[in-house]
Amino acid sequence: MIELELVAVRVELPSSTPVVVLKELGGRHRTLSIFIGGPEAAAIAFAMEGVETPRPLTHDLMVNLLSELGYTLARVDITELRDTTYFAELVLNGPGASQRVSSRPSDALALAMRVGCPIYCAESIMDEAGFIESSLDDEPDPEQSEAIVEEFLQFIDQVSPEDFES
Repeated sequence: MIELELVAVRVELPSSTPVVVLKELGGRHRTLSIFIGGPEAAAIAFAMEGVETPRPLTHDLMVNLLSELGYTLARVDITELRDTTYFAELVLNGPGASQRVSSRPSDALALAMRVGCPIYCAESIMDEAGFIESSLDDEPDPEQSEAIVEEFLQFIDQVSPEDFES
């Protein structure tokens, strides 16, 4: 399993579909995006921003219920990707032993953000759906840059104005 960090909840355009963005903490620093529903996106965003509501929302109620029953959410595991559907499990520690409970990733992440537990993902999912985000801040490869410049200079040396006449 690969540890991830939930870095953002965004709206994917043009479909206006909410998506959670998770980033690999070590290794290749790949990103995993999972499309989720609007209410779940709001629940995750509220938890990320520390928004306190006058009455407990569903995910707050779940955390309170687990606590009252003597359980803690130890971690969230994103376990499977079947077609375009992700599956997750809550790993609960409580009286007697730990328990695994099936969950939608969006609900699991909303709970994880409330209790601050780690988030993990199966390596096979990261291999299949993870990607490395390119950034304008990335340092260019000096060897590749030199090769591009050299190729351009060769082109300039060989081109003449007549090459552009129709």
